[in-house]
Amino acid sequence: MTLYPRLHPTVRPTRLLIAAVCALAIAGCASNKGEPATQFDFGPAAPASASASTAAAPNANPLGALVVTDVTGSSALDNERIYYRLSYADPLQARTYANSRWSASPLQLLTQRLKTRIGQAGAKVLSETDASSGIPILRIDVDDFVHDFSGATQSAGVVALRASVFKGHALVDQKTFVRRTDAVSADAAGGARALAGSTDAVAADIAAWLASLDLAHR
Repeated sequence: MTLYPRLHPTVRPTRLLIAAVCALAIAGCASNKGEPATQFDFGPAAPASASASTAAAPNANPLGALVVTDVTGSSALDNERIYYRLSYADPLQARTYANSRWSASPLQLLTQRLKTRIGQAGAKVLSETDASSGIPILRIDVDDFVHDFSGATQSAGVVALRASVFKGHALVDQKTFVRRTDAVSADAAGGARALAGSTDAVAADIAAWLASLDLAHR
């Protein structure tokens, strides 16, 4: 008669438990992989009231016609990922939100919003293909565009731009603009809202700076 070794009574349940955990893990990975990403943009660009604009800059010069080129920046901003940075823990590492994306690349979103806001400020915004000689050109480079965490629960949307105005081949002026807007929540939605707020604030700063240059009479 052949004798078979008897299994310890806990062996079979243990194997079943391990198999069940593995199955759940595989199912979880598949679910996350197929989960659709939430998309964000800057929201509608509601124009500021005329009274508010006048109060903000009562002696501003008219902006006139202006060529606004597409915003340029790092290749990291030429895709739809939403970046955040844990400055309080590791400021050198940029991270991305797993299931959240911009509806277009930040460079495209910034280009459209800045053109819209500058146009609302009174400029006749032209593209490079529409411009004639002698019209001032505004070029904008992005230095930073990130949801920045200064602490585990404190964060802000940070936008840093470098704007340059040319007339012909001569540089008229150049200035760096930085804005931080506190995020209402420590997630992608809070970061997107804060970055939209900082973008609008920077756009207002750029419009005021352009008016101070009195480009129409240069």
